[in-house]
Amino acid sequence: MKNKKHAFKNLFILCVLTIVAVACDKDFISLDSDISGGNNFGVSDEKYEVIAYNKKLGPVQTNNLPSNLLGFYKDEVYGSTTANLVTQLSPTTMDPTFPEETRVDSVVVTIPYFSTSKGIEDGKTKYKLDSVFGTMPISLKIYENNYFLRSFDPNSGFDTPQKYYSDRSTSATNQIPLASLQGTLLAEVEKFLPSNKEIKLKHDKDSTLLAPALRLKLDNDFWHNKIVLKGGSSELSNVNNFQNYFRGIYLEAEAINNEGSLILLNLASTNANITMYYSSPPKETDGERVEGTYRLNFSNNKVNFFENDFTIAIPEGNPTLGDERLYLKGGEGSMAVIDLFGGTNIDTNGSAATEFEIFKNAFVETDDKGKFVKSKRLINEANLVFYVDQALMKGQEPDRILIYDAKNKTVLLDYLYDNTDTTDPNNLSKINHLGKLQRVSDDKDAKGVKYKIKITEHIKNLLTKDSTNVSLGLVVSLNVNEELNNEGSPRSQNSILSPENASVSTLPVSSILSPKGTILYGNNTNDPNKKLYLEIFYTEPNN
Repeated sequence: MKNKKHAFKNLFILCVLTIVAVACDKDFISLDSDISGGNNFGVSDEKYEVIAYNKKLGPVQTNNLPSNLLGFYKDEVYGSTTANLVTQLSPTTMDPTFPEETRVDSVVVTIPYFSTSKGIEDGKTKYKLDSVFGTMPISLKIYENNYFLRSFDPNSGFDTPQKYYSDRSTSATNQIPLASLQGTLLAEVEKFLPSNKEIKLKHDKDSTLLAPALRLKLDNDFWHNKIVLKGGSSELSNVNNFQNYFRGIYLEAEAINNEGSLILLNLASTNANITMYYSSPPKETDGERVEGTYRLNFSNNKVNFFENDFTIAIPEGNPTLGDERLYLKGGEGSMAVIDLFGGTNIDTNGSAATEFEIFKNAFVETDDKGKFVKSKRLINEANLVFYVDQALMKGQEPDRILIYDAKNKTVLLDYLYDNTDTTDPNNLSKINHLGKLQRVSDDKDAKGVKYKIKITEHIKNLLTKDSTNVSLGLVVSLNVNEELNNEGSPRSQNSILSPENASVSTLPVSSILSPKGTILYGNNTNDPNKKLYLEIFYTEPNN
């Protein structure tokens, strides 16, 4: 009898789990299958007007980025962008002393790329480089930086962090002189092209394998004078003194015949460093030289500078009527501002009401203070669908665009609620709220058709939580996952150097790191099949 009860119990649990699994699976099925009991409910959809207009960006804050760009990118529509980089260094050994007659044997800078292992072939790991744009070489120079990168802003009494912007400025009136960044030349490569090959380091009988990285030798004499001869001095005694004495390095890229490549660098990697290898005479006459290393890590301030040579004029946006086309370009480029439920209607009694008030009255019941009481309609899904202007674009569109709360400077609720694609462990990415670009074919370079962004939770929040219908920002994105920090919380957005009281004052970091651009149809287009709407699917009781 006990065995039968146990069997029935297991069967019951199995049935419950099956029902739950089926219910979860229905979240991804079409809306028509979500509602049962068709005699009691009706599924409908409506389109609501949206005002969307262009905003050309000024210089954008480029310190405190999770990664950094270096190189040259040529956009067939917008023009070219060159990305340079300045970074501070911190020694791992404080107050070093070097033996007499110390000789610098070599100095190597190593900065890993972002790469993915594709398996082992002939005993070697094969890698695919991520976030590389272009296939042509660039001219690369590495200089000693002579400009001191402050951590705090002196104009605020050193109470707030210093901001550095993409045009080499620290404010609207101060700019870092290029000559201050271009100190002593430490290395030069006339034709540099990132390689996806595994790096093998040999030392005596030992060897170490590294993932692909920018790895160059630097001038030995400079480091002997800069470090070895300063052994035991106050300049090398602590981090503050060191960073004031040796202010870092500046990496400068230049196109070759207006061609090149751009790559994302991982300066936060534990393998990113500058290592000085040195040796000194043996303690005994017939002994071997004594070897040592002095290592510097990339820490504190790391700042990107962008030089744009745009070939397209980004038009001024029309906040009242919206624009025919939306011009989105990453970095110090352009974005769009979106106002949901734009415009005002006049009812039959001649009273004016905003589109949002009309929408809210149709979906919820409120009290005399305008507070939510109950729902009249249940929202199943709310979408913004953006169509690509295929006549202007040439297949370079970004895979992702990102929508965010421009007033509160954060992602939408839908971003936080979004599921993660776990089918590919190398591409854990948001798949629901931030749908990928649909292209005309599976070819990664095929022309784009449209982006679909779900903002269901945002719309529900407007109705049931009495939230403010704020303006939304629309930007391109290099990696939508970058909007969360290591703790899984929304990352702070970076500032835009713009006038006071500007409608948009911050930008998501994943947009600053994207070199790509696209052109989308807006709400003010004459093509009804490409016009931007807010589309809402809802369930309404049949009374």
